[in-house]
Amino acid sequence: MAAPLRLQRQVDPMRDHVRGGDPTDDDVAVLVLYGDYLCPYCRSLSHVLKRLRQAMGDRGAYVFRHYPNERAHPGAEFMSRAAEAAGRQDHFWQMHDALYQHPPSMSQEEVFDIARSLGLDMDRFARDLDSQETGERIAEDIADGRRNGVTGTPTIFIHDVAYDGAWDFYSMLEAMEQPVAARVKRTAREFANLPASAGLVLLLGAAAALICVNSPLEPYYRAIMGAPFGIDLPGGALSLTLGEWCSEGLMAIFFLLVGLEIRREMTTGALADRRAAVLPILAAIGGVLTPAAIYLAINRGPTAVGWSVPTATDIAFTLGILALMGRRAPVSLRVFIAALAVVDDLLSMLTLAIFYPRQFEAGWLAASALAVILMFALNRSRVYAGWPYLVVAVGLWFSLHAAGVDAALAGVVLAAFLPTRPAPSAGALLAQAATALSALEHAEKEAREAGADGPHVDQEPIWTWASRNLSAASERLLSPAERAEQGVAPWAAYVVLPLFAFSATGIALAVDFHSPGAASILLGVVLGLVVGKPLGVCVASLLAVKSGIALAPEDVPLRTFLGAACLCGVGDTVALLMADQAFPHGPDAAIAKIGVLSGSILAAALGALIIATAPQTAKTAMTKADA
Repeated sequence: MAAPLRLQRQVDPMRDHVRGGDPTDDDVAVLVLYGDYLCPYCRSLSHVLKRLRQAMGDRGAYVFRHYPNERAHPGAEFMSRAAEAAGRQDHFWQMHDALYQHPPSMSQEEVFDIARSLGLDMDRFARDLDSQETGERIAEDIADGRRNGVTGTPTIFIHDVAYDGAWDFYSMLEAMEQPVAARVKRTAREFANLPASAGLVLLLGAAAALICVNSPLEPYYRAIMGAPFGIDLPGGALSLTLGEWCSEGLMAIFFLLVGLEIRREMTTGALADRRAAVLPILAAIGGVLTPAAIYLAINRGPTAVGWSVPTATDIAFTLGILALMGRRAPVSLRVFIAALAVVDDLLSMLTLAIFYPRQFEAGWLAASALAVILMFALNRSRVYAGWPYLVVAVGLWFSLHAAGVDAALAGVVLAAFLPTRPAPSAGALLAQAATALSALEHAEKEAREAGADGPHVDQEPIWTWASRNLSAASERLLSPAERAEQGVAPWAAYVVLPLFAFSATGIALAVDFHSPGAASILLGVVLGLVVGKPLGVCVASLLAVKSGIALAPEDVPLRTFLGAACLCGVGDTVALLMADQAFPHGPDAAIAKIGVLSGSILAAALGALIIATAPQTAKTAMTKADA
């Protein structure tokens, strides 16, 4: 989710053109407009702003900053100069309103006529019009606009945040007045756009679980996580506990998001090059084999069965910690880690299936395969509606769960088959939207001429027709895969992952360390996560890049890459599950889980420290290593 643009330079009443209330008053809503006097959309918006001023009075302040687009609207810079020249005689707003009220085709002589009608000193107006100070003043506004991310006109900022809502009077009035619901929405949006917000929520969920389990709240936590919650079907196929729904049900949503992000990067982003896509696969394999080898070097005999515990990476926590790093963790690095973690999860599923086999239901496996074939058929048939894929994905989730396979993998499969579409022609969509809006404008004009006895426009068939066309043009901008990614992202970050963290990290810290082999299990798991994971990821990546079969992520310094590799040592619920599978009896499973928790904390702290202190350079990890 892209962060909204924010106003970089605050309103200065001594410099900016302001009318209405005092912009320095916290109770006054401030609207800043970057405008062009020849832009037709700015001219249309001026009527809405006039109504806003009438409705808000001194409760609103209105600021105009110049952003003339001389290439698109020849003569726009002259109009801005004329407004500034009038402003030097304290008539800026009178000239401003007159320029918008007159046809855009007016000549320079007509602009001089407006100046005369305002009673300006014409000799001074002519000098100021061509002066260097006037040009510099407009250039400063343009430079400010570019720093604020302005790319076209009109661009509106309300309460210092770019306004991307509808330009009708009631929508903008609500944005300025900010009722309670709007204030809550704005606050939530601002928090969500903090680089570290998702990671903070995730860590809070994990901390809450640890506090609950290691306090008098422990019985209530266990009761809630162990509470049965399901649908009464024959055989109890959907009779899961609340904790199982979090790990197997909600995580399917997160895997859907990760799968969509990786697919996008493989199509047009950092993994578009085949060699870039190979790197996380080989790094994941190295990140599984090396910690297993370290664990087996320490543990021989009965405790050796726990070799798989330190091999699993927690994609949710790892990406959450990377989010806390903000700009120090480049996008290409996050994509690499996300792809690595998905491969790691697939390897973990294979480990559970091969070395800790459960009873698989062949019939349900066949049903899962059929669901995958149906998704493939929908994709090949160019079905762009989202609901058929969702229906099949639900069936796939159920069949995977009934077959004895982690049903969260249904999210990855759905991400692979959601359809994409070529980017549409902007001109064609603009024509469609303009036709619909023009028809509405014409109908509205006729309704006003008919007076109170005439029908309301929104009750006419043309309203429905225009609405359908505008919706169609809007929907065509995004493919089903892109719409799903945008829709799922906030839910995954602020609902799914925190609930997953709360359900997964409820580990009791009070265990018996005096049992035989307890020390070696703990040491093997901790070293496997803290040393084995980063070592395996780095060595496998280095060998792959040196041999030329893989491509390093762009703009990632070597030290930052090493820090991210350390973060791969954060273990997940699969590691905890492997501990239960490897040590089904006795206290060894609890020891292994403490090792997962301890190793994860050490790996997270080490990785975050390395990334936080790493220099930010433009060299890639492997390129810098060659130097």
